[in-house]
Amino acid sequence: MDLKLISHPLCPYVQRAVIALEEKGAPYERIDIDLADKPAWFKAVSPLGKTPVLLADGQPVFESAVICEYLDDILAPRLHPQDDLVRARHRGWIEYASSVLSTIGGLYSAQDKAAFEAALGLLRERFAALEPVVGEGPYFAGADFSLVDAAFGPVFRYLDLFDAHGVHCVPQALVKVTAWRRALAERPSVAGAVAADYPERLRDFVLRRGGVLARILAGEAALA
Repeated sequence: MDLKLISHPLCPYVQRAVIALEEKGAPYERIDIDLADKPAWFKAVSPLGKTPVLLADGQPVFESAVICEYLDDILAPRLHPQDDLVRARHRGWIEYASSVLSTIGGLYSAQDKAAFEAALGLLRERFAALEPVVGEGPYFAGADFSLVDAAFGPVFRYLDLFDAHGVHCVPQALVKVTAWRRALAERPSVAGAVAADYPERLRDFVLRRGGVLARILAGEAALA
């Protein structure tokens, strides 16, 4: 099967699909587009105008969760658990990862200190809710890498930039979440889901938002 992944260099949802493809060992072509200047053909394959889109033998599949489920249906090894109830719970935590990404968006978009602190507090609560459900490691459900891990790898990647500037989103008390984050960072599929210049691209993206986090990154403000 011919697989082409329509991508954007910063999109965390693209990273989910890349991680799944890499875990499957499937050959594919990654095609980056500029979402600020979308090619004319893109609307035909992405009704919502978003990445990622997987072209499977030319047929478009859109939405990252759907793409990952499709890849798991057609390619080995399976990244979803076999048990129906466990698989349903995993799908819930994948959706939860999307809510954490939205909270991260609120953090880098916050234009005043109150909004920033509220977003940071909510983000810490989101991670705290994971501590009781993360397995004994190294991954979410233990020894087996799953689509939940593929969803959270891009989440944790944001935090590397934030940590470097004193904005710590995962409290030290969250021992299992911290160990899980470390294990995902070391997983080749997760580490390789972005280009070498990703940290600089992300920093530039945050700086262009012009909010409190941008001022912290630029050295113009500090987290009290």
